[in-house]
Amino acid sequence: MANKFKNLSFLGLFLVIGGISYLTFDKLTPANSFNLSTNSPSDNNNVAEKKDNKQTGVINFSGPKTQSCPLNGLKYTTDEEKIWSARRPLAVMIENHAEARPQSGLQNADIVYEAIAEGGITRFMGVFYCGIVDGSTNTYDIGPVRSARTYFLDLASEYSDYPLYAHVGGANCSAPKDPVTGKQSGPCTTNKKAQAIEQISNYGWNNKGTWGDLSQFSLSYKVCRREPDRLGDTRATEHTMYCSTKELWNTAANRGLTNLTQINNQSWDKNYQSWNFSQADSVSANPSTPTFSFDFWTGYKEYSVTWNYDKNSNSYLRSNGGQPHIDFNTQKQISTKNVVVEYVKETRSIDEHGHLLYGVIGNGTGYLFENGNKTDITWTKKNRTSRTVFKDSAGKEVKFVPGQIWIEILPTSSVVRYEDTKQS
Repeated sequence: MANKFKNLSFLGLFLVIGGISYLTFDKLTPANSFNLSTNSPSDNNNVAEKKDNKQTGVINFSGPKTQSCPLNGLKYTTDEEKIWSARRPLAVMIENHAEARPQSGLQNADIVYEAIAEGGITRFMGVFYCGIVDGSTNTYDIGPVRSARTYFLDLASEYSDYPLYAHVGGANCSAPKDPVTGKQSGPCTTNKKAQAIEQISNYGWNNKGTWGDLSQFSLSYKVCRREPDRLGDTRATEHTMYCSTKELWNTAANRGLTNLTQINNQSWDKNYQSWNFSQADSVSANPSTPTFSFDFWTGYKEYSVTWNYDKNSNSYLRSNGGQPHIDFNTQKQISTKNVVVEYVKETRSIDEHGHLLYGVIGNGTGYLFENGNKTDITWTKKNRTSRTVFKDSAGKEVKFVPGQIWIEILPTSSVVRYEDTKQS
């Protein structure tokens, strides 16, 4: 009899543990998640699978495209606008280390910024709002996500009173570690200008009601997780953090940040300045600048960039480190309608950690490439929260082609290589 009760006790314990495990998995895992290593499609009748690539769960919208995206001017359906208009733009830090490629989600960003993060290695900040609507579900569709840098905060500040900013930690006030205890000791050795985490706090992005900071350390497994085998081979841990854009927006909504900042009922775009998207999307029969390339730092060829004009799509195709730059979600080469080269002041190694600064506040010169042609431009940004404005040589604000915009932030010492066929 004793053995019988003992067996029943073990059975009961097994059922309890099993129930807890099921509930935990059910709550922490997105409902439409799939095994990224085998690319099994989501079983959801509301979405359709793209069988020719790795982007599953893509929603198909039908109807006339009459609604302009305020970020890049591209036209969408009314149903798509209903989705994005209920939230605010989401800025996500995505790394560009060679082990991070191919990245997921860059093609669905409305705007992409690229600048060096450290040691000649560039990093992206994708701004997601309109284009992500039909290109993702609640699976882990964006990454690898990496840490914050101060100059990217200056750019993210253009997209809301309290922008949504996703990252994994960031440069902060740090001190040397004690060789015995392993704990930090002594004074802070990080230059104050590079302390991104402290700046995020000072801007109010961590406060109740304005908590737009989406540091992975404050998020659940349902929002972001490590996927070391995502690309078919094992990558170092720091290159494996992926997030769900849907769950990032859900997290923001739970904190009171939708399209409105609920503590003051103010819309995110009350002070937002949209760019000019009146340039015609017209194929150039004789493009003056069919290709251009540049290095961020001399000798760092893994991060060299080449953009080649494609007449069939009237867009520029991106190569990175001498290879076509592929988006893992689509398995296609990244393309864009507009490329801005923005020359800024670079300050290297401002502390013993090798932190960098890029002067994206102020003014400078650059180029705009669109429709296969180059335009000399100037740029101005008055302060952290003001919009960067681009103008042509006549002093008029430039006209972008409706569609994705890449902004390449280069040190003033960098050289853009191109052949102007109209002058040769």
